Amino acid sequence: MLNKAQIRYCLDTFKTMFSEAECELTHKNSFELLIAVVLSAQATDALVNKVTPGLFEKYQNPEDYVNVPLEELEQDIKRIGLYRSKAKNIQKLCSTMLERFDGRVPQTKSELESLAGVGRKTANVVASVAFKEPAIAVDTHVERVSKRLAICRYKDSVLEVEKTLMKKIPRDEWSDTHHRMIFFGRYHCKAKNPQCHNCPLLFLCREGQKRKRKAEKIDAIK
Repeated sequence: MLNKAQIRYCLDTFKTMFSEAECELTHKNSFELLIAVVLSAQATDALVNKVTPGLFEKYQNPEDYVNVPLEELEQDIKRIGLYRSKAKNIQKLCSTMLERFDGRVPQTKSELESLAGVGRKTANVVASVAFKEPAIAVDTHVERVSKRLAICRYKDSVLEVEKTLMKKIPRDEWSDTHHRMIFFGRYHCKAKNPQCHNCPLLFLCREGQKRKRKAEKIDAIK
C-alpha cells in the first residue's frame, strides 16, 4: 500500500496531467445534472451527452417528466442502456421532488439518496458538482485507479474505496481529485489498454510493475 508521501505524489501528478478535469456530462443546472447522472449508470458520458440535448429541450422541469406517458419517455432515452428502469426512476424521482422538495433538487446527500435511481455515487456527484460539497464519487475509473496504484486494496468494496480515499486525501481536495482520477482512468490508465509505458506513476504502480515484468518475460522468450 502507498504511504502518505507516495499518495501526495500521485495527487500532484493527477493535477499536473489533468488540472482542468471536470464533470463531462452536459448540463445547465442541478436538475439537468441529476437526470444526466441517473442516465449515466452503466453507460458512458459520451452516449448520455448524445441523448440529453434533445431530452432537456423537451423536458425542462419535473412536471414535464411526470406528465408524459412512461412509454414516450422510454422511447426518448431508448439509446441508453437500462432505459426502461431509468425512465421509471426518473418519473418517480420527479414525483418525489414535487411532493417533498417543491420541485427542487435537494442539496444534502441523504435527501438525494431518497430519490428513485439515486445511489451514493450519484448523490456524491450532484452534491459535489452542483452544490460544491466536498465529495468523492467512486465510479469504475476511480475504483480501478485506486486499486492499481495500491491506494486501496483489491478486495475493497466501492464503499470501502470511498472511505479510504476520504481518509487519505485532504477534504478540500476531494472533489477535484475525484474528477482528476476519472480523467486519469478514462484517458490514461484505461481498463484494457493502460498506458503504462509512458506513465509517470509506473514506478509506484503495482499493476504497472506486474505488466512490465510480464512484458519483459515475453520479450526474453522471443
